[in-house]
Amino acid sequence: MDLSSVRETYQKVHEQISRVVVGQDHAISLLMTALLSEGNVLLEGVPGTAKTLLARTFAATVSLEFNRIQFTPDLMPGDLLGTNLFNFQTNQFIFTKGPIFTELLLADEINRTPPKTQSALLQAMQERLVTIDGQTHDLGPGFMVVATQNPIEQEGTYPLPEAQLDRFLFKVLIDYPTRDQERAMVRLHGTHSTMPNLTEFGLSPVLDLADIIAIREWVRQVELSDALVDYLVDLIRATRQHPSLLAGASPRSANMVATASRAYAALQGRPYVIPDDIKAIALPTLAHRLVLAPGAEIEGLTSDGILTQIIAQVPAPR
Repeated sequence: MDLSSVRETYQKVHEQISRVVVGQDHAISLLMTALLSEGNVLLEGVPGTAKTLLARTFAATVSLEFNRIQFTPDLMPGDLLGTNLFNFQTNQFIFTKGPIFTELLLADEINRTPPKTQSALLQAMQERLVTIDGQTHDLGPGFMVVATQNPIEQEGTYPLPEAQLDRFLFKVLIDYPTRDQERAMVRLHGTHSTMPNLTEFGLSPVLDLADIIAIREWVRQVELSDALVDYLVDLIRATRQHPSLLAGASPRSANMVATASRAYAALQGRPYVIPDDIKAIALPTLAHRLVLAPGAEIEGLTSDGILTQIIAQVPAPR
């Protein structure tokens, strides 16, 4: 695995997904970055903006075992993780695996289920492990969660708590397409009103788990200079000093930005990180980890806007 093959692999993934999903180039880039960074992704957008379609198409392209869970208000942790069932013939408990035992898990409309069920994902997303009745089960190196959620202002939603949000490497806002993109989408999918059948698009897997692990090893060697480490730390610390933020970014988030910026640089075809890589990664990595002060919310400020201001103010190395 070398730099040219990493870049070529990403271009093939992008090409495959673009056969089905119109636009969303930034979201595709962040999904691939998260995969190579061993991170999870939260896609947020109003219904009908292709969040689920994007996740399903991405899974088909990277050839990982795929499960989808539709999160509903009555979903229980056992429905997600699995449970021990008693076998009366053998007088023993038998563990029945839940849908979380997969490689790429689509947690669809994750904020439609109560916090009790949302929290069942915490250990799996952080450690790739599931503990049930004192027994720990390994989910494997390919495990990744791609979750979708509707904006929290919509009815019937349960906002994700800070601990849950912190498990997501990226929060990606899926906006409405441009006029040209929407026109192309109607041309492509305007013959049916249901979810497109991916088999009709001739998708072929670009890489498998062995390829992903090999690229991850290469990405770890991407250079992050001392000057850029200082710049990254200054960005993180500036969020803790901003008067409009009640809580800034954690030390763990600095590691996440560093890891993701290495993967992002590799996808751009470089064996080293530049300041623009960190700037591109900072917003989707940090914005959902910031807690606004009460006065800031009254003034209509957002964490995205404050973070954009901080990025503009902290001097980057040349």
